[in-house]
Amino acid sequence: MVLGKSDASSAFLLLWISVLALSCSTDTTVTAFAPSFQVTQRISKNGATTTVPRMAANSGDEEERMTMVTENPKPNQNGANHWWAQGSKVLLSGFLAASLWSMPVGVPDQANHPCLPFSLSSTSTVANAKEMASASGSRVNKDPDSLLRYALPIKNKEVRKLQLTLETIKLDIGTKRKSAAIEGVKKSATLLRQDKEKYMASCRDPKICSDLVASMLQDLDPLSAALKDSMDSFQGSEQERTAQDKAYEAQIKVVDKLNVLEEQMIPAGYKVPVPEEYSDLPQLQGRATVKMLLKKAVSGDTFDVIGRTYPEAKLTMIIDGYAAPVTSGNFVDLVQKGFYNKMLIQRSDGFVVQTGNPDGEAEGYVGTGGKSVGNGPHGERLIPLEIFVRGDAGPFYETTIEDEGRGGQAMVLPFSSYGAMGWAREEYDPNSGSSQFFWLLFDSDLTPAGKNVLDGRYPCFGYVVEGAEFLADIKEGDLIVSAEVTDGLDNLVRPR
Repeated sequence: MVLGKSDASSAFLLLWISVLALSCSTDTTVTAFAPSFQVTQRISKNGATTTVPRMAANSGDEEERMTMVTENPKPNQNGANHWWAQGSKVLLSGFLAASLWSMPVGVPDQANHPCLPFSLSSTSTVANAKEMASASGSRVNKDPDSLLRYALPIKNKEVRKLQLTLETIKLDIGTKRKSAAIEGVKKSATLLRQDKEKYMASCRDPKICSDLVASMLQDLDPLSAALKDSMDSFQGSEQERTAQDKAYEAQIKVVDKLNVLEEQMIPAGYKVPVPEEYSDLPQLQGRATVKMLLKKAVSGDTFDVIGRTYPEAKLTMIIDGYAAPVTSGNFVDLVQKGFYNKMLIQRSDGFVVQTGNPDGEAEGYVGTGGKSVGNGPHGERLIPLEIFVRGDAGPFYETTIEDEGRGGQAMVLPFSSYGAMGWAREEYDPNSGSSQFFWLLFDSDLTPAGKNVLDGRYPCFGYVVEGAEFLADIKEGDLIVSAEVTDGLDNLVRPR
């Protein structure tokens, strides 16, 4: 019999469990090494090492050991009985493995056998992983617009249900699940009608929300029409492509109004709580939009995006002060000062694109530092490490999530989108960030489900929402022609 990939995996699992059960009759210690990740290298001119993420294999005392000591049963004096006991264990293990193979979720509690280094009952494990890890589960949310919506400080479960339905329509359009998309439009209309009063109850201005709901209901009609035109067209035809494009445009129009609806639900006067000791650093209380224009290092060279060339790269970024007020405030303040204008890209390695190291001896922006973390060795204005865990009232500072004993918990703004923006710092000094930042070239192999090596160690403070495709061809030596705050500058709170 020829085994397929899944069949072979299941057969191997059955055999492995059987052998493991056999080993339970003797003194056994099983030690496994979990892979570790070392985060190294922020740009440095003087030999000092500062950090953004870089993978490393298992390394010395960074290795995480998981040790399991099995039972030590009394020796069996009767040889026949001994082998009968051994054979029974093999058969039992085979039954458990076969159950695991055939069942969609898990097996009974008896599967949590002391001789197995894991529980075969996986239901709660999977659920907890999806709740805890920022990038967990097989369907990682990589959509920056969606992630920004979920990061808003609002508490209206009805609008979250509407959001999920509208975002699923976008996925269904992309995968040509046209019937599912049409059903999603119908469900969205139902939710808008039945939950309108609940939306309005959470809004600062109920009249604005009422008008938004009415407008969104109207916008669902052209979305539904475009989807039906797509269904009636031959697959792969020009008519289908045109209808699909119209469906995308209509869906975007609806979710743009959803953005406004959700922003209306942020409580009046809301501010992210920041400790008083950081009041002498810039803070962004809200969001801001920053646009950057880049050109190639060599005059006349162009950016190549999937075979198409462009003379310049344009990036639009949403900077999120709701998730990282101090980090975001520092960045927007530097953009407003013109700090990044005419600055070169200093690292591009397929994992991140990084900049922010000025010419001269200093490795960051030189300016008046705060009393809490002060200045760097060459006068760099430093900012504290800022981490905001989902469910907390506000960020915590100057320590990583592991130091807090909360490893694996979800961030308000996770590193799970291509073009996620993070703040660089020295590896062993949480308060060494100044002006260097990076764009993450997200890859599920580098930041796998449930094992994100950045969340909780570096602050994510925004996403590229337009032009992220240019990041793949932005190389070391390319030039940031200009960086400009185009919206939200009034949310910047200057140091007192």
